[in-house]
Amino acid sequence: MSSASLRLPGFKRQPESVTRKMAAALPGLRAMAQRKGLSIHHLGAGYPHPEVTNPKSFIRRTESWFEHLARREGLNDESDVPEFLREAYAYTDTMGPRSPRESFAHVYGNDWGVELDPDLLIPTVGATGGIALLCSVFERVGNKVAYITDAPTYAGFLARATLNQNASVYSVDMDFEGADPDVLRDQIRQARSDGYFVPFYYTVPDGHNPAGFSFSEARKRELLRVAKEEDILIVEDAPYLYINYASDPQQNKPFISHDASRVVHLFTGSKIGLPGPRVGFIYTEATMDIDGESNAPLSALLLSESSGAILFHNPLTLLSFESLLRHEDGSLRDSLWPIADEKLRIYKENRDIVLEGLAHGLAAYDDLFSWTQPDAGFFTAFTIKSPHVRNDDEFIAHLVERYGVVVVPMYGFYPDDYLARSPNAGYDQLRLSFCFTESHGDERRRDLELATEAFCHAMKEEFTGK
Repeated sequence: MSSASLRLPGFKRQPESVTRKMAAALPGLRAMAQRKGLSIHHLGAGYPHPEVTNPKSFIRRTESWFEHLARREGLNDESDVPEFLREAYAYTDTMGPRSPRESFAHVYGNDWGVELDPDLLIPTVGATGGIALLCSVFERVGNKVAYITDAPTYAGFLARATLNQNASVYSVDMDFEGADPDVLRDQIRQARSDGYFVPFYYTVPDGHNPAGFSFSEARKRELLRVAKEEDILIVEDAPYLYINYASDPQQNKPFISHDASRVVHLFTGSKIGLPGPRVGFIYTEATMDIDGESNAPLSALLLSESSGAILFHNPLTLLSFESLLRHEDGSLRDSLWPIADEKLRIYKENRDIVLEGLAHGLAAYDDLFSWTQPDAGFFTAFTIKSPHVRNDDEFIAHLVERYGVVVVPMYGFYPDDYLARSPNAGYDQLRLSFCFTESHGDERRRDLELATEAFCHAMKEEFTGK
């Protein structure tokens, strides 16, 4: 029987993400390394650590919160099922239950000094779902759209932005304070000159993935000033706001704390709660001028897009997430930092092990190697200062096969326009992750120490001959 072959005029296959290719190749590479008697050393996966995502703790919190709701609500019929529980397993409004949004607005707003309107908090499938909604809103009318972002930037954003074949990505150079404001302005104007509509600049300013540093407060203000002058939005992806190692993590405010009318804020519960449930919110107080209507709330357009794409969010998941925002007695928390502190202890310890291991193993070779000192997030960006280096897929596989070391190359995090300007961008860099191992406690510490030692040994052997 012959199979159908459908013609898709103008369709171009999207490039596969570096992270996806590595994840798919890892089982085979692991088997090959093990045949050679090598241990696998994880410095590649950007996953929340299992030691801080214990589902039993989350389940206990959820059960306690549900018991509180049942006592408060009582039973309203003979079915012995509280109304909140019936609704948790039923269809819900696209906005989801109101109570989790109210609780989140209070706690999150209190932490970051911003008054959030629960009616503007739109549930999303993680922050990635927020990216998809936002892109869809601006792509709907079919205009040529230009998205401005950092070089390098989050691969998940590139994957979604380049799905639209009427869209182009214009990238902005960075230094260790953040994106260059002058280049941001130039790229906005260049995109407009090229005939594109420019809706926003996308960034991960705190614990940047993959660059491994955070934007300074002064740089955030400069970038916000450019956005105002050029009349575009700043889309702030904020997965690591609470995964922060600074002495005063609340001192460096997110963009939304400065101007909620100019910023679209993306929150995910994957790092503060559990990754699997995919809880997220998109929030903005921005307004748009659209045909026949001025000052239309962007949140209304996002809600319309969400109702078409998702329609029903999972009310049980949202109600379960609310348990993190409540004390054991059901009262509302004033802050999420006590929840974050449980996780920060592990991640800070992991970060220190890797950074100290790199310093011990490679500090003597500062003419050859450098790395970022992350004060938030999961990653450090490692640079190899050699004219002969090319960290492509073949080299990454070589590191696994010969040393058992798993890392992620940086070239796939650079937008195409930046690679056109600098063809070797990212081929001299690796993204090292310190968030994930497959072990707990003392074994976790030993695994990270051994992984860092193995990585340092690999770098010295490959580039110094020692």
